[in-house]
Amino acid sequence: MAVNILGISAFYHDSAAALVRDGEVLAAAQQERFSRKKHDAAFPAEAIRYCLDEAGIALAELDQIVFYDKPLIKFERLLETYLAYAPRGLRSFITAMPIWLKEKLFLKELLKRELAKLGALPIAQLPPLLFTQHHQSHAASAFFPSPFERAAVLCLDGVGEWATTSAWLGEGNRLSPLWEIQFPHSLGLLYSAFTYFAGFKVNSGEYKLMGLAPYGEPRYVELILKHLIALKDDGSFRMDMRYFNYANGLTMTSRAFTRLFGGPPRQPESPVTQREMDLAASIQVVTEEVVLRLARTLHRELGVDRLCLAGGVALNCVANGRLQREGPFEQIWIQPAAGDAGGALGAALSVWYEYLDQPRTSSTDSTTDRMQGAYLGPRFPNTQIQTFLDDAEIPYQRLDDEVLMAKLAELLDAGQIIGWFQGRMEFGPRALGGRSIIGDPRNPRMQSVMNLKIKYRESFRPFAPAVLAEQVSDWFEQSRPSPYMLIVAPVAASKRIKMTEAEQQLFGIDKLHIARSEVPAITHVDYSARLQTVHRETNPRFHRLISAFAERTGCPLLVNTSFNVRGEPIVGSPEDAYRCFMRTEMDALVLENCLLTKSEQPTQEQDLSWQQTFELD
Repeated sequence: MAVNILGISAFYHDSAAALVRDGEVLAAAQQERFSRKKHDAAFPAEAIRYCLDEAGIALAELDQIVFYDKPLIKFERLLETYLAYAPRGLRSFITAMPIWLKEKLFLKELLKRELAKLGALPIAQLPPLLFTQHHQSHAASAFFPSPFERAAVLCLDGVGEWATTSAWLGEGNRLSPLWEIQFPHSLGLLYSAFTYFAGFKVNSGEYKLMGLAPYGEPRYVELILKHLIALKDDGSFRMDMRYFNYANGLTMTSRAFTRLFGGPPRQPESPVTQREMDLAASIQVVTEEVVLRLARTLHRELGVDRLCLAGGVALNCVANGRLQREGPFEQIWIQPAAGDAGGALGAALSVWYEYLDQPRTSSTDSTTDRMQGAYLGPRFPNTQIQTFLDDAEIPYQRLDDEVLMAKLAELLDAGQIIGWFQGRMEFGPRALGGRSIIGDPRNPRMQSVMNLKIKYRESFRPFAPAVLAEQVSDWFEQSRPSPYMLIVAPVAASKRIKMTEAEQQLFGIDKLHIARSEVPAITHVDYSARLQTVHRETNPRFHRLISAFAERTGCPLLVNTSFNVRGEPIVGSPEDAYRCFMRTEMDALVLENCLLTKSEQPTQEQDLSWQQTFELD
């Protein structure tokens, strides 16, 4: 009999569900894709329902259900922290306690009630409910799907129960904890403090800070290392909590932080100044240095040549790129859903391998992982899509792949921007060719058009290339796979455009409009790009599309950005995709084999009230 294990993450941010059968990942999805609330923290009822449907089972047929966190230990940390800082933090304490006393402290009972309602079962008939520790879930999500038999594992995030950084040794079906750094000392929260101070939203704006960093100069590095964080040679650190307010207040930074950096936090939506750019560059340098030192220590202690990463800090693809190029490990593997959503998957895998003590076999070539390209979400067949389009009287053409790919290559070559919806939805924060918006990377106007007319977001935000895996080293200083868009690499020197002396003197946002390579739409101001290598084995249709574009243009890559507008989750269904298509200035939409062109669509009354339904991130 097959063993079915459901993993759940919920109630903090990025709720998700994952279903594992006999150690194989059958399905995984974030609740936000169904509820249309970005970073939705609610009980992931729709994500669970999808996982059960994909597995073809009812909730009662599950063998185990596991939650990715231990709420009682987290509550203990909360109380101890408030006692340590008393009487400061009273307002924060009064704000937090009602939620904990009403829901989170009794989370086991809350989960059982929600699951019973979802499965139409009496609570007594629910499958067994287990709990893993937060960083154990992260570590399991990093190691068990990886291609490695034995590896070091490094988890870095804001905070779990107590741990903010943890190190593990993964061997076969076991994870052995080595050491950890505990709250309030947290690299993730340090980075989030700068995210907040720069005027972006914590838990969602950190990637904006990373994208802003190349526009600035790291002039505050010494100030950060002198006042905010005491960093040792081995990568361990302690933070001076006088400068931070997250342990006992309602904001991330304190007045001392404001004095140190010469003024208050930037107000959200106000112009980004050189100060924010320099702060972003500075904290990025510090973050990279911490990650590199920790990795070197782990390599020295364990003597292994492979490293797995998870936790929110593992989404810092600039640090990952440096770690791959400069670090001591021969190979690194990063969980594509590195944040809390991936904890659902890690919890389920931990039960299968560690709790049930099941054997694990790793990849024979040390490169093929068990994530199936992260394509673990719902798929919609042509028949279902055509029924939706016909019922709504939406004009479209049904084209076979051979004709469709050639047509799309022609449209892209002509500068058109296309919504691309096909196959299974991606698990994690990145669009990887299942729910993507695509364009021509050679077009010098593509970045600004996509940012301002499609995504409705800040002009400085960079775009990523999706490149044929077999040609990546022709265009980038990168030879290894990067299937999950989690590595930043330099553009190849042969593809760069040399800047004039005057252009080299430009500062800040003025750098944005200078073409730096043959593919300016995906080349950041520091000649870098956040890569996705596209593999025929995991996404044959996306590979075929890029190949068709390469045959027509000689360029084996496309701009690939997530199929959504700012503040909205990535689209999950054909209905979501069509709605987003009609609200933006995209030129065409592909729903599997159905091609829709904007010029043929019925005109809709201009209504921008929908923008208010999405919380700006």
